[in-house]
Amino acid sequence: MSDIKETTGLSRRQFLKGSGAAAAATALGTAAAPSAQAAQPPAAQQVPGMGPAGVKITLQVNGRKMSSTVEPRVTLLDALRNYLDVTGCKRVCDRGTCGACTVLLDNKPVYACSMLALEAQGKEIRTAESLVQGAKLDAVPAAFVRFDAQQCGFCTPGFVVAMKAVLEQNPKATPAEVEKGLAGNICRCGTYEQMRDAIYSLCNTKRG
Repeated sequence: MSDIKETTGLSRRQFLKGSGAAAAATALGTAAAPSAQAAQPPAAQQVPGMGPAGVKITLQVNGRKMSSTVEPRVTLLDALRNYLDVTGCKRVCDRGTCGACTVLLDNKPVYACSMLALEAQGKEIRTAESLVQGAKLDAVPAAFVRFDAQQCGFCTPGFVVAMKAVLEQNPKATPAEVEKGLAGNICRCGTYEQMRDAIYSLCNTKRG
């Protein structure tokens, strides 16, 4: 004890206490190093960013390739209406609830207001305009005209596109099946009875 005090100026108790603390710190540092290294996340894959400046896109719309430059945030609805002058799909709720902006994307009905234009590249887009060939109407909008199934007309493009999708997928659909396929479309004017008449005629069924 006297030798330690003489050489270090510390008592035996102070010397042992200091040595124990140093050993513990060394052990903790050694043990923590691998854990800290293991906790490092893998390097994130670098994905090229886009925007806010416009980017060039090409969309296949009603059988035609149409190009424009849009900001990445632009929806398919805005790209069609404001950049490509395809105005059949209508903006009504802009919340993906009314169906007025319905278009066919690879033959499936989608709300154009709820997806980005960039996402639609490489897919076949059909709007209400595709249901008119020259002066000839497709059977679906023709039935709407025949039975006066529209008033203000804002919802009509979405309805005829959605109805066309149902009948393409199942040409033998019953009126009830067609109505089920229109569940995502709303007519604020309430012309549902005339629409039902049009649906029954398209299904070659008499309405009871």
